[in-house]
Amino acid sequence: MATLVLDNGAYWAKIGYSQDKVSVIPNCQFRSKTSRLKTFTANQLDEIKDPSGLFYILPFQKGYLVNWDVQRKVWDHLFGKEMFKVEFPDTSIIITEPYFNFSSIQESMNEILFEEYQFQSALRINAGSLGAHHYFTSKPSELCCLVVDSGFSFTHIVPYCRSKKLKEGIRRINVGGKLLTNHLKEIISYRQLHVMDETYVINQVKEDVCYVSQQFYKDMEIAQMKGEENTVMRDYVLPDFSAIKKGFCKPREEMVFSGKYKTGEQTLRLANERFAVPEMLFHPSDIGIQEMGIPEAIADSVQSLPEEMHPHFYQNIVLTGGNLLFPGFRERLEAELRSLVPAHLPVNVFLPENPVCYSWEGGKLLAHSPDYDEMVVMREDYEENGHIVCEEKFDI
Repeated sequence: MATLVLDNGAYWAKIGYSQDKVSVIPNCQFRSKTSRLKTFTANQLDEIKDPSGLFYILPFQKGYLVNWDVQRKVWDHLFGKEMFKVEFPDTSIIITEPYFNFSSIQESMNEILFEEYQFQSALRINAGSLGAHHYFTSKPSELCCLVVDSGFSFTHIVPYCRSKKLKEGIRRINVGGKLLTNHLKEIISYRQLHVMDETYVINQVKEDVCYVSQQFYKDMEIAQMKGEENTVMRDYVLPDFSAIKKGFCKPREEMVFSGKYKTGEQTLRLANERFAVPEMLFHPSDIGIQEMGIPEAIADSVQSLPEEMHPHFYQNIVLTGGNLLFPGFRERLEAELRSLVPAHLPVNVFLPENPVCYSWEGGKLLAHSPDYDEMVVMREDYEENGHIVCEEKFDI
């Protein structure tokens, strides 16, 4: 029997069989400016010749799955003959959902998995739990860990002890990749070039040039200097989707500090935007979101738990999710935590090689673990007893 692991994020779906490699695929549909009527699903994004003004149709809003029609189309595409060729009656599925997911969404998910697709068995679980499982498997001597999962819609901080999550310690910050991209769109539109419709392009800019500053005020001063002294400034060449298919950062030696480029390509000049955008993960109040930043939220989460556990959590902080790919994130988080945590407690922040797929890898390990069969709900069981079996089995 095959097990399909699907880490169903609000932006990327990480999917693959438990014996294969993972594929990372956009979990949405697209419409392009040129062919208004045609909808592209998931990885058909590559077929769009001109992704400028690309229109996203997302199944998730504010981190919760609300648009089932879109999600169904994406899943049909993923499970279908072009992609994973799923044989539903002899496939078990591990699928992720957000913490404290609404029960109405959970019930719809049960119905779709068991009644429409008719999977043989299913396990609904939080992505963070898979991340924690991965961590505990790689470090069997550890009892506790604190998962920081920073994704598209929000950032969760979740303490796990012996692979059970401690609900009273869960914290959520409503800052995710979507907010960062939108903020970058706004400041570029305000300062240089109207890009409010160019989500796709600006998301690429964010991934290519943004980084987390270690000393915010010092970098701010450098960003205001003129000419060569400004080591923060970068020129980003925007794609025109005919000659330049993908935007890129101009190498330092080719930058022209005064005057225009002769080549006629369209460029964005980015200075403090590069680190002011990811800074919102540490200080959401900078843009008027009255919430704690990640370091404070971690300290607050740990403070709410029994004192004898504190050293274990601070020593085992695990970073997962796409925002963790910003260079300098781990170092900054460790430095800020160091100043918040009592001096006698060691702080250790672990950044996996691939934070985006870390939870998926955890699901892969879980599928091969001896307890797996105990955790799933079988289709026969669901057909006999309905939603109640899922409610009892799955701790969301």
